[in-house]
Formats: sequence, C-alpha cells, structure tokens
Amino acid sequence: MVQVQHRTMPQDWAGGLEPDLDGSILVDRPENPELRESASIWMYDNDGRFAFNRIGVEALAETWDRRRHDGNFVFQGGRSLGLSADVPALPASRGPIIGGEGLNFTCIEPNRRWRVTFEDNVFDGSVNDQLKGRMLIDAEQETPALERVPFRFEADLTMGAPCWAQDLRPDKLVGMTEHQLTDAGLMGLGWRVEQLFTASGEYTLDGVTTKFEATGNRIHRQSVRPMGAFRGHCWQAALFPDGRGFGCNAYPLRAEDPQYNTGYVYLDGKMYPATVRNPAFLRTISEGEDDVSIELEYELGVASIRGRTLLSSYHLNKPGVNGMHLEQGHVEYTWDGVKTYGMIERSSPADQCTIIA
Repeated sequence: MVQVQHRTMPQDWAGGLEPDLDGSILVDRPENPELRESASIWMYDNDGRFAFNRIGVEALAETWDRRRHDGNFVFQGGRSLGLSADVPALPASRGPIIGGEGLNFTCIEPNRRWRVTFEDNVFDGSVNDQLKGRMLIDAEQETPALERVPFRFEADLTMGAPCWAQDLRPDKLVGMTEHQLTDAGLMGLGWRVEQLFTASGEYTLDGVTTKFEATGNRIHRQSVRPMGAFRGHCWQAALFPDGRGFGCNAYPLRAEDPQYNTGYVYLDGKMYPATVRNPAFLRTISEGEDDVSIELEYELGVASIRGRTLLSSYHLNKPGVNGMHLEQGHVEYTWDGVKTYGMIERSSPADQCTIIA
C-alpha cells in the first residue's frame, strides 16, 4: 500500500497565482461564450484495485444551464465503466461547488482540500470493448450492446504538493510568437492549476461498498481552449510515498518553434521546473503493458522514472481531440526504487497508432 509522507514547509501552495483563486467558482454565466470552468481528478487505489482515469465536469458559458460530466473507471480484470453526459447545472446557491446533477467538486480549502462525489448509471463493459469500438460511453449515443449499472463514489482529497500553475491570462501572452500563442491556447487561455493529492473514500458497485485510500492528480481551470490546432500530447504525473512527485506535458515536435515541453519535479518540499527528454507519445494501444518511462531534466540533474501502464481507458477517434486516439491511463511508476501509482493521458493521430485488440 502507498503511504505518502506529508511535509509541513512554508511554500507557495497556489503556484504563483492569487491564493484564493482555486476557490473562486464562477456563479454567473461568463460574457465570453467560449469561456469554461472545469474540474477533474485522476485517482488510483493504493492497492492497485482500480483506476479512475479522469472524472471531470465542464461548465461552458454557451450552455451554462447544463454541465458536461465524464467518468472512466477501470478495475482489475479489465472491467470498465464509463459515462459522458450533459446534466442540469446545480443551483448557484449551493456554495463553492463546480458540478451538475450527479457529479460535484466542492472546494473545502483552496489549494489544500477538495471533496468529490459521483452518482449515476454508467455503461458497463470492458477495456476490450473499448479497443473493438463496442463501448461508446456518450449518453446521447445509442449503445445497444451495453447495459447501464448504478455506480457511486465519494472521496476527500488532501493536497500533497503545491499547485503547478499555468497562468495564461492576457498580460502573460505579450511577446509570444504565433505558434507559442497557439500552444498556449491548447493549454487554455486563462488560468489552470494541477495538483497532486492523497484521498480517502469509498465506492459502491454491484451493491457492495468498498473503502479505499488513493493518490491522484487534480485540475481546476477557467479558460478558453481553441483546439483546432491540437496535434497530440503526452501528460504524466504522480505522487510518491516519500512525498516527492512530478508532472509534465509535451506536444509533438514541429519545425517552426521549440517543442511545447514543460513540467516540474517536487523534491524535499521544493518545486523545480523541468522538461522531458523522451515523451512517451502514444504509439501502441492494447490491454497489455506499455513502457512509459521518462527522464526529467531539472536544476539538480535528471530524474529517471520508470513507468508501465496497467489499467487504461481508451477513446478511439475521439472528436474532442480532433479525431485522434486517446489513452487515459494508470501507471506504476518507480523512482530510485520507490513505487507508486500515477496517471498518463496521451493522444496521437490514428495513423501513428497500432491497435492490438
């Protein structure tokens, strides 16, 4: 079991943003119809029994009275549950909550503690169903081969590292080249925080309630995301039992400007900017393990982190990423002999991927 050591040290837990920004939840419809607020988590059982490969809610100004919520849940043995649905928004008087009917993210203390609850009827299938195109989890699409089953979970999150913040508000964009502005837009024009956490909670499936301890990664953003130029990515993060952690995101190379390649190493209570030497872009899609080891260059040297995928969710030809293949996955990471479970999300054009079903 993963037991994370929390260290109490003076540091900027807001990642350079205003300290209360993480708790500032939009109540009124934004004037810009493309502005969105979203929250999501990636959460992994310390005993390796499940991988919750992104649970997220999107509040888009254009459809402010509705919320998009998504969930991908994979269990040992290959059982996969999933749902994407548009649901009614919560009343604005409910407090510091991002959510809609069935999925809520509640800010207890900005940059420190959040609570997540989910309850809905989800599509019940397998990872193999995903690879063979038999598992479409969009509630608005017809999926006659799949039944829906009730699933719920609740989790209390305690942050294990400061925020890794992307501040791309207008004043931060001055002086960027055209291609840098494009890449900034893919991340989101506005602000975004990403933060490693530990969690305690329980889930109920098939009438059985199971308690768990977990680690994961949390995202909160308010931004506009023009995705037309999206060309693929590789995003990885994990929190380790001794309190160290990392996160990184890279886009494929192009000739015009340097590669978008950014990240951090969290070590001994300090955040170090980092870049990835060898991003593990998506090339093979299967139920089997894939090597997603990386090397992170930072101020103190190179962090060599071994990784192997275990319980992944796949979305083939996903419209939201320009029809690319997308993996949202669970990884066993090893760093200096210390093991943990963490996340990976990566996408590539279909013609660059081999599917083994």
